[in-house]
Amino acid sequence: MQYWLMKSEPDVFGIDDLKRVTVEPWDGVRNYQARNMMRDQMQVGDQVFFYHSNCDVPGIVGIAEIVTQGYPDDTAVNPEAKYFDPKSDPANPRWYRVDVKFIRKLSRTISLHELREQTILENMPLVRKGCRLSIMPVTTDEWQAILTRE
Repeated sequence: MQYWLMKSEPDVFGIDDLKRVTVEPWDGVRNYQARNMMRDQMQVGDQVFFYHSNCDVPGIVGIAEIVTQGYPDDTAVNPEAKYFDPKSDPANPRWYRVDVKFIRKLSRTISLHELREQTILENMPLVRKGCRLSIMPVTTDEWQAILTRE
């Protein structure tokens, strides 16, 4: 099993939204590195930290699980969709997504500020300056260290 962190803005789609719908396609990702992780590395059963970004207190708010292998993101080829990409070709998909399932909310938000204070997390992409990826891997040691903060 692998571990991941996936960012979402809570006013767009937050942990409470995932809890309400239970399973949701993680679509609209338009970064090649993040796409490659969803397409090539994420596996059914992988665990995910759900992270709220672009809000008053950014941080980890819940846990989800990957429930599908990566598959083409059809919002890229739908001109009516918010994430339409006119350069996408259904015959040669450019963008991928996975489906995620709600597991649980954390008992509290583990803030980015708090994560940055943990020495064991100093190599985690999330805490490095300038890292803007919406999806990133989390090592087993990082996963365990973060859960002890709850």
